[in-house]
Amino acid sequence: MTDMTTTADAPRSPGRPRSTRVDEAIMEATLDLLAEGSSIEALSIEAIAARAGVGKATIYRRWSGKEALIIDTLRTLKGPPAMPNGKNVREDLVILLNAVGHNPDARAASIFPCMMPTIQRDTSMHRLYQEILEPRRQVMRDVLRRGIERGELRPDLDVELTLSMLTAPVLLQRLLNWHPKLGDENLPERVVDAFFAGIATNPGTATNPGTATNPG
Repeated sequence: MTDMTTTADAPRSPGRPRSTRVDEAIMEATLDLLAEGSSIEALSIEAIAARAGVGKATIYRRWSGKEALIIDTLRTLKGPPAMPNGKNVREDLVILLNAVGHNPDARAASIFPCMMPTIQRDTSMHRLYQEILEPRRQVMRDVLRRGIERGELRPDLDVELTLSMLTAPVLLQRLLNWHPKLGDENLPERVVDAFFAGIATNPGTATNPGTATNPG
């Protein structure tokens, strides 16, 4: 395997940026090892360095340790949070739920389910997982709060409970196929529309905002 330490480890002149190519090689090596079945506990800096073709010092110059490297790596695996368009709360929620359980990297299907036992028993890994999820929760929080401010959602809405109740059925179905008869076709739309009966100020118009009419 080609050793990348030649260019990555060479002394840098002041202000010289670090090698993006080496960063990517290190994170790719981390993802490959996790996808191949290595647990987070068993994964070592030594193994990552060997797979990436770099020295351990190269990794430690970029990350403070294994946990920091894994956080950055898993963030790239998930990709950036989906961004709502702000037209109306229903459409924004559908956009966000469409992204739940869908990852741009196929390795996610192998890595995240295998992480669950570790996350449940290891407080540091649970914190890591929360750091990855929190930006996504915040986007949905903002959508719900904007819906309340606009009068689209009930003012007494429990935001934290609602974002959990919206996300959980889509995530459970896509990760575990919990109910085979439910299917995935238009699932986010169906979940949002079902919940609007309880959370919208005017469920009949909020469910189909483009076709709403004035009953008066």
